Amino acid sequence: MSTDASDTTSDSSRHPDKKIRAMLAAGLGIQLAGMAIPGTVLIPTVVFRAAGEAESLLLWAVSASVMICGVVTILQAVRVGRIGAGYILVTGTSGASIAVSIAALTEGGPALLAVLVLVLALFQFVFSARLALFRQILTPTVMGTVLMLTPVTVMPVIFDQLKNVPAGAPPSAAPLSTLATLLVISVIVLKAKGPLRLWAPVIGIVAGSIVAGAFGLYEVDRVAEAPWVGLPRAQWPGFDFDFGPAFWGLLPAFLFISVVCTIQTISGSVAVQRVSRSPPRAVDFRTTQGAVAADVTGNLLSSLAGTMPIGFRPTGTSMIELTGISSRRVGVAYGAVAIALAFLPKALAVIVAIPGPVIAAFITVMMATIFVIGMRIIIQDGIDYRKGAIAGVAFWVGVGFQNGVVYPEYITALAGPHLHNGMVAGGLVAITMTLFTELTKPRRSRVEVELDVTALENIRKVLAAFASRSGWDTAMADRLDAVSEEALLTLMRKDEAEEEPERRRLLLTVRKEDDGAILEFVASTGGGNLQDRLALLGEQAEEDAIEQEVSLRLLRHLASWVRHQQYHDTDIVTVRVEAPGGSPGGQA
Repeated sequence: MSTDASDTTSDSSRHPDKKIRAMLAAGLGIQLAGMAIPGTVLIPTVVFRAAGEAESLLLWAVSASVMICGVVTILQAVRVGRIGAGYILVTGTSGASIAVSIAALTEGGPALLAVLVLVLALFQFVFSARLALFRQILTPTVMGTVLMLTPVTVMPVIFDQLKNVPAGAPPSAAPLSTLATLLVISVIVLKAKGPLRLWAPVIGIVAGSIVAGAFGLYEVDRVAEAPWVGLPRAQWPGFDFDFGPAFWGLLPAFLFISVVCTIQTISGSVAVQRVSRSPPRAVDFRTTQGAVAADVTGNLLSSLAGTMPIGFRPTGTSMIELTGISSRRVGVAYGAVAIALAFLPKALAVIVAIPGPVIAAFITVMMATIFVIGMRIIIQDGIDYRKGAIAGVAFWVGVGFQNGVVYPEYITALAGPHLHNGMVAGGLVAITMTLFTELTKPRRSRVEVELDVTALENIRKVLAAFASRSGWDTAMADRLDAVSEEALLTLMRKDEAEEEPERRRLLLTVRKEDDGAILEFVASTGGGNLQDRLALLGEQAEEDAIEQEVSLRLLRHLASWVRHQQYHDTDIVTVRVEAPGGSPGGQA
């Protein structure tokens, strides 16, 4: 899709509220659909075929998934109350849930899958509503490791598709179809520039399907028999509320998939916030919670429809980076196209008919991308020996358990089939190691007070005692005192800026870390982001905010770094202060 310079190069286009022309929004929405819909269709196709489900059920699951993903993408764009991000967040079927969805269908059919997806959605809702409580456990190291283990869990199932060809097909048909798909995608990704690179997966699928068609692998009859307009007959499976051994055996894996889907959406929300505004702003975790809430809505709909879970797709973020357009209207257009496709069986049949070897090649590339995203999350957070040990041990334990080489006879006796899933086993190891690291850190000092200037006296006493216990001199005590005062005053001024400020309490915790101290200020949500304002100092200060700017400059000067996390129910400011002689000047 080509756009003129006025639409792609102006910084004013980098805003989700930007009103762009309807034709431009529709064109970009169609392009997004061309890149995202194949994956949305192929993943449930693989799942229901691998589980041996009837063709009618497969067609219903595909149509329902496409429609639900379209609805959720629109919800993400328009944002209704606290549901939705207000950004272009493309939604598709979850690749991370391929293995567990096949297991659920095999063990108990669509009714068991429906109830497990329902539990997944409810757990995801509770998890997202209290996201701030898990900030010490769901660190970037844990999230990145779980994402890296996603391909480890999925690929054994996907590799089986390499042999999914009709009986009597030439021996070279599957290898050549796979090779053509991988080769075309790889060449375009490595050498192409601009819009063509975004179309690499779609072009690769077309090329692989052409090669497969030459050997008779492409199901032309399926496409010819499909009607042009209509919707497959509803195949509502109901819910299996027997809660038998199959349910309890798969429940841990689905709960973990819930966490994985949440992590992927969090990562996607963070990424799209970074690229959707110029200049970029600090991450607003209230937006992230809204994004997860929209996913919960989609998973509830998936449960009712008897299909598999949904999740974030990075296509929208890539489109924004390429075109410079982040208008939410593009997300609405994509959703409308997806919903329309659900009523076009022939168009969906073109995708469903794609041979297994081509599907396997496509999903291999997609899983490789997820693996790299996981690595990037770990590295961008700054890796030290602790984080390296957590990521390394957890990853290889997950690989071992997935392949059944870690004392399977004992593990099965102790934990049943739960730990045979590499993502569950490795994720539990990462969380356990992270919890151990947190619990064995030096004892924290804490004080809970009203968010008011009168609280400074109590805060100073606690910080003075903490500095003395840590063996620091008066210079470090004074620095801690100054930082706490500036942070407190800044949070108070945020309240004063509210038209109807709520009465808030402040919890301050402080602990020693290496040669410095970490101070964490926890209060209820306020407007504006401290991290943004620190980054913008000296650029555009309001004339009536001179005193506040001076306070922020002092905070930036005294702290090594300042991080501000905003949630619907919590406002958290974390500050690191180096002891005198270190490097106090920092960044937001």
